[in-house]
Amino acid sequence: MAKGSTTRNAAKGSAKGSGGGGARPAGARPSGDDRSARLEQVRRSQRAGERRRTALIIGGAAALVAVLVAVVAVVIVREQRAEDPALVGLPASAAACDPVQTQPATGVSEHVGPGTSSPDVTTVDYGTVPAVFGQHYASPAYPASPFYTAEDRPPVEQLVHNLEHGYTIAWYTEDLPEDQRAQLQEIAQEARALGETNGKFIAAPWDASRGELPEGKTIGLAHWGAEEGSLQLCGAVSGEAITDFVTAHPYSDSPEPNAA
Repeated sequence: MAKGSTTRNAAKGSAKGSGGGGARPAGARPSGDDRSARLEQVRRSQRAGERRRTALIIGGAAALVAVLVAVVAVVIVREQRAEDPALVGLPASAAACDPVQTQPATGVSEHVGPGTSSPDVTTVDYGTVPAVFGQHYASPAYPASPFYTAEDRPPVEQLVHNLEHGYTIAWYTEDLPEDQRAQLQEIAQEARALGETNGKFIAAPWDASRGELPEGKTIGLAHWGAEEGSLQLCGAVSGEAITDFVTAHPYSDSPEPNAA
């Protein structure tokens, strides 16, 4: 009997040990600790994904802001340039400009050509190259274009009448490079917005048959003042030099500033 009892007790102990520990049988539900660990892992993955998305959004927004800032800066620069002809072309110091020449002006109200008492005088021999003051046709170019070419330029004698009315004329030579012609055309448009010109600014080609500018000079800035004429020769287009010239010689300083 003792032996059988011992055997049964051993079997019970074995069964008890088998049910109390060891690997979880297949198909059994995970414990609470396992579920918590997996849930935490999912949450970490979600948080990591959110951080990546946030970083991408922030990076994209920063790039967009940078592009917008660059575009705005370009627009501002263009607007500033559009408002300031001094920013077009070379600086005055690099345009090989001579000092301004002045001399007493003559020819006020001295009309020649058709419709005047001197109808046969159609060409005036001006004392400067290019022309600054002197006899002129009875009517100015009106309305005057801010920029003329050799194909559409009015006669020199007609443009001199514009000078009498307070215009500044930037005479340019035919060998002025094309890129500088484009710059001069831009300056001519913008210079008309300056208070010193009151809209009275013209760029026109000088007729070389009337006399050639000195070697190396392609621009002649002319203004007919109330008492004297002013002329400045330059070797290249400079918005700064032109702005300085019209500032020093405003339309109001002319024989007939209130005429058209």
